[in-house]
Formats: sequence, structure tokens, C-alpha cells
Amino acid sequence: MEQRDRWATKLGLILAMAGNAIGLGNFWRFPYQAAVNGGGAFMIPYFVALFLLGVPIMWAEWVEGRYGGKYGHGTLGPTFYLMARESLKPKSAVIFGMIGGMLAFSVTTLLNSYYLHIVGWSAAYTYFSATGAYFGKDSVEFLISYLSNNTQVFLFWAISVGLLGIAVGQGVSKGIERWVKVMMPLLYVAAILLVIRSLTLGSPVKPEWSSIKGFEYLWEPRFSEVTFKSALAAAGQIFFTLSLGMGIIQNYASYLGPEDDVALSGLATVSLNEFAEVILGGSIAIPIAFAYLGPEKAIAGGVGLAYIALPNVFMNMPAGQLFGAAWFLLLWFAGFTSAIAMYNYLVALLEEDLKISRKTGSAIVFALYFILGLPVVLDPTKATIDLYYLTELDNWVGSYLLVVLGLFDIIVAVWLFKPDNFWEELHKGAYIRIPNWVKPIITYIAPIYTIILLLGSTWDYYKAGYFKAVPSYVSAPEYANWVWYARGMIIFILIIGAVEAYLAIKKKYGEELEKNEVIIKV
Repeated sequence: MEQRDRWATKLGLILAMAGNAIGLGNFWRFPYQAAVNGGGAFMIPYFVALFLLGVPIMWAEWVEGRYGGKYGHGTLGPTFYLMARESLKPKSAVIFGMIGGMLAFSVTTLLNSYYLHIVGWSAAYTYFSATGAYFGKDSVEFLISYLSNNTQVFLFWAISVGLLGIAVGQGVSKGIERWVKVMMPLLYVAAILLVIRSLTLGSPVKPEWSSIKGFEYLWEPRFSEVTFKSALAAAGQIFFTLSLGMGIIQNYASYLGPEDDVALSGLATVSLNEFAEVILGGSIAIPIAFAYLGPEKAIAGGVGLAYIALPNVFMNMPAGQLFGAAWFLLLWFAGFTSAIAMYNYLVALLEEDLKISRKTGSAIVFALYFILGLPVVLDPTKATIDLYYLTELDNWVGSYLLVVLGLFDIIVAVWLFKPDNFWEELHKGAYIRIPNWVKPIITYIAPIYTIILLLGSTWDYYKAGYFKAVPSYVSAPEYANWVWYARGMIIFILIIGAVEAYLAIKKKYGEELEKNEVIIKV
């Protein structure tokens, strides 16, 4: 079997995995979720979800990745097939391979198609902050002006994605690992710099507005605000923040040796992510915004917080250009190190299934992301920052499908691969021994929890009108066609992903499928 690229160092692997997990959601999604779902009380369902859902699925994905890598696979289709055939005949196992490949392909193509543009926005705003371009201007109008300038949008997108392509094209050990060893420490430095500034702001506008009051609002436990919906939000945040249900943890883990540790490595990845999210992410955006804008405007999420509220703060803050540049550079690093994993998944798919060289594959993926990202740039609703095409993709691909794939992770890695096999595989070369009482959590509680999250999310989507021909969030019916473009793209990519996974499995395991019995075993 051809020798695959491997991680050169354990540190490089852990930083790459942490970079994969630490994304934009740590710094703009988590603070908002905590603030609107009970503050400090939100951390109860959050940590329950982390230990009963996040860590078990994280381990499942590390085990899947290393197991697939043993057979030379870094993509989910063949990996799911190999594990499912422990309980099923090859002709039945291939169905799970197609489902895994289909879902992972759709996430790594469609989620990154818009995520990369947000990474580009962060690069642009780093420049705009350093030069003071938006200072003294209306932050809403400035953002609309930027999004409407397609040349600028593509320029900063191309810089970001071009660097991604170079990093991935250089390989795992000589490219991705070297890049994250520089970017991850810089990410933490930028975050700690902003936390220190947040703690020392005082009350620059009104005596009752201060960053400390922002901390109090964010972390004060408001138990009356914690509901079943809050618990669903906490579980959804765990999926989003740990990059579960995307296929990219498996891809990175596939470059491990068959006896390399996954148990402690999985926990280290979770720990680095949680430090970045809870300690750093919870100490920057909302406390800083609170000191300058007050409680109502500070409690914003997503684009509104990052690109509208905080620029208003930086233009009034001493050394605002420096701290604004640090904030957006932090977002750029976080987005870059997450996007690189999705980029690598597609390059690995081309490399392993079509035998295309890594450098050529990297260029092909660049072109693919350019084409798939065009609707994000051309969407006319960017003039009102509604971004319906992006929103519809994010609702289904960036949130819902992650949970669906997470459920299949548990079904395949634990149940079809068999619980005892999974437990043995988890401990191969492990630096720690996981207590036996954790096994039933992984085997029973994690899948039940995931099903509850999926059902709850489906009900929430139904109530929110996401299943309607024209979703409730669409304010102008003439823009509904952009929602349908997104839905059509999702269906098209899911079909392509299923077909690609089937062909990849058939190419290597065609004799098994024909005879319906296991032949290749490592």
C-alpha cells in the first residue's frame, strides 16, 4: 500500500485539530448564545452537552479517521463502508458509505463556499481597521458598501483562499502543520491582547456601561431563562464549535499511524477549543461592546456583532485601529485554520479517488470554491445584509446536516463497528485509560442525545417556517428565488457526494461488492 503523508509531530497534529475546531463561532456565536440563553446558567446545559455529546462524538471521529487511514482513506465514504461491514454485508455497508460520503462532501463544499467569504471579510476588515477606513463612517453603510464592491470582495477572498491553497498543496506535514504552528500561537496572542483590553476599558461612555458590567451580564446565572430551547442551543453550539459532523476530524486523524494515540489527543483538542471559546471568546466581543454601546446593542450575534457593532466601538476607542486590526486578524486566523481542514478534505478526495496530484487538486478545489461562492457575492440581498442564499445554506448545511452526520458517526463507529471493537480501537496506543463507565455514555446516551437534538432542531425549523416554499425570514418575496438556488445547490451536491462515495468504494472494493463478502482486511 502506498505510504500516505503523516503528521511530523504530535504538537502539529494537536494544533491542527484545535485550529480546525476553533473558528468564527468561538468568538461571535458562543457569546451571543450564552447571553440570550441564561448567561452563566447556560453553561450547565453547555457542559452537559460537551461531556455527553461532544467528547463521545469527538472520540468516534478520531477513531473513524485513524481506522480509515489504515486502509489509505481520508474521506468518509470508504471509511464508513469499512466500519459498517463489521456488522453488515458489503452490499448493505455501501449504503452507509454513500450516506457518510454524501454528507461530508456537502459540508466541506457548501459550508466552505460561504465560510471562505466570511474569512475574506475578516481579512478586509483587518486592513480597514489598520488604515482607519471605516472610522467616522456609519458601520452599516460601510459594510453594505464593501459587500457591494465585488472587486474588493473577490480580492480579499482570493488572498485568503490562495494562501489556503498553497498551504494544502504543500501537504500535511510540510504545509498544513507548518502553517498552524505559526497561526495558532498568534491566534491566542491576539485573543489574550483583546481580553486584557476588555478588562481595562472601565466606563468610557456612561458610568453604568462598562466591560465589567458586560462580564456580569454574560456570566450572571439567570436560571429562569434556561429552557429546553436553551439546551438545544447548547448542544448545537457544541456541534458547531468542535467541528463535529463535517468529516474533517476524520480526515486529519487519517494521517495518524495505526498505533498513534487518539484518546488523549481528542481530549486535548476539546480542551484547547474550550479555552478559546469560553475563556477568550466569552471575554472579548460582548464585554467590549457593552462598555461602548450598552446592553441592548451589545447583545448581538454573528455578522451584526463582528462587522457592525464592534467597528463602532473601535472608532471611538483609544488605539482603536490597533485593537480593531487585532480583532479581525483573530477572526481571520480562526476562520483560516478551520477552512483549511475542509479544503484538505476535498484535495484528499481528489488525491485518493482520482489519483490527482496534491498541487493540481489544490488548484481544482480553488476553482470549485470560486464557482460555488459566486452566488454569495452576487446575492442582491447583501444590499440589506439579509444574505438569503448564505442564510439558507447556513441553516441546513452549517447547522442541521452536522447533527445528521454526527448521528451516523455514532451509528457507524460504535454500533455497526460494534461497541467492543470501538472501545478496543479507542485504546490502541492510548496514553490514557478511559474509565469503563464512559462506555455506556458513548454507546447509549450520546446517540439518544443526538436524536433528541435532531428532533428538537427539526421542530424548531418547522416552527420558524424553514420548511416553507418561502421561509418566514424572507422579508421580500421577490428574493425567494435565492433561497431556492441554495436548496437546489444542496440537493445537487448531496447527489454528487453520494455518487462519488459509491464510485470510490467500488473502485477499491468492487470484488467485495460483487461477491458480497469481505476480502480486503488490514
